[in-house]
Amino acid sequence: MKITDILQETSVVGTLVGRSKADVIEELAGVLARDHGEIDRQRLIQALEDRERLNSTALGDGVAIPHGKLPGLKRVLAAFGRSLAGVDFQSLDGKPTHLFFLLVAPEDSAGAHLKALARISRLLKEETFRRRLMEAPSARDLFETIRTEDDRY
Repeated sequence: MKITDILQETSVVGTLVGRSKADVIEELAGVLARDHGEIDRQRLIQALEDRERLNSTALGDGVAIPHGKLPGLKRVLAAFGRSLAGVDFQSLDGKPTHLFFLLVAPEDSAGAHLKALARISRLLKEETFRRRLMEAPSARDLFETIRTEDDRY
C-alpha cells in the first residue's frame, strides 16, 4: 500500500490553524469530510476522539497518527496536516506534535488499516523525512515530499 493511494493533494493542510488536540482533529476531519462526501464529519470526530481516549496517538518525535473506523466507508482514507508551532497532543515524549497523519478506515478492515498505520509509521521514523516535511513551503510541496518518499519504498 502506498500513502498516495489513500492521501490526495487536496487533503494536505500546510498550516494547521488548530492549537489543541481537539482543534487539530476537527480541522483534519473537516478536510476529509469535504473531500469525501461519504464521510460524516461529526461521526469521524467522535470516532477519533473515542480512540484518543484509549491513549494518545502521538508517537513522539513531533508525529501523531490519529485514526479511527467508520461504518459504511469503502476504503482507508488519509489527511495530513502540519503545525509549525506545534500542538500538545499528549505525546509519549512530552514534546509538541507538528506532523499529523489522520487515518480513517472501514469498520471491518483491520488489515488495510494496520498496513496504512505501519507504512506511515515507518516513513515518519526517518528524521530527514520529518525535517523535509517541516521545511516544505506549501501544501503542494508537502504532498510532493510525501509522494517522493513514498515512491522510494
